[in-house]
Amino acid sequence: MPDSLVIAIKGLAREAAAATLGGGVSPARVEVLLGRIDPNMKLAPCQKIEPHLLAGAPALGRSHIGLRCAQGDKPWQVSLPVTIQWWAASLVASTTLPAGTVLEARHLVMRDVDIAARAGRTMDEAAGVIGRTLTQRLLAGEALRSNDLKPRHCFNAGDTVRILAAGPGYSVSSEGQALGPGLEGQSARARTEGGRIVTGIAAGERRIELTP
Repeated sequence: MPDSLVIAIKGLAREAAAATLGGGVSPARVEVLLGRIDPNMKLAPCQKIEPHLLAGAPALGRSHIGLRCAQGDKPWQVSLPVTIQWWAASLVASTTLPAGTVLEARHLVMRDVDIAARAGRTMDEAAGVIGRTLTQRLLAGEALRSNDLKPRHCFNAGDTVRILAAGPGYSVSSEGQALGPGLEGQSARARTEGGRIVTGIAAGERRIELTP
């Protein structure tokens, strides 16, 4: 594969990753690893190959970039496997930790990790996780993620909760009554003061955040 095509593919993948991460996120670095096209696939000679994004393809982690022959006797299109890594500082296990471990400061260190390697939000502030309980084993050096932690109980049914809604250029806060228990990071419902029932995410002590 020509160096110019490799550069173009990696540039396109980085642009897609940057768009997904948003302007407010500053990753340590984004790296793109190229896979191989099926060697059994017979492609006609091509003078100009153009990379393009595939609809629905993930912008982070394992994905594919489309390649099309734009100048050749027999035009063709194929997809190239790629792995798009997002490296940034995160808390990782200092040693192998079994499920059920109640986290202490000595259990965690900061290192650069590939945030896109598996599902779940990585954690970068020890204060927010000390005292939390692991739901599954973490290997030494493995990043701590939100779904590795036992959810915190945010409120009970009938509690008064703060309902937050935010989007581009606006932020609204009101009070309501929880219609069920709230576990952090999970769906929760509440009735507003006006009687409307809304669904959002339990995001902290007596707090529900609505998604746009």
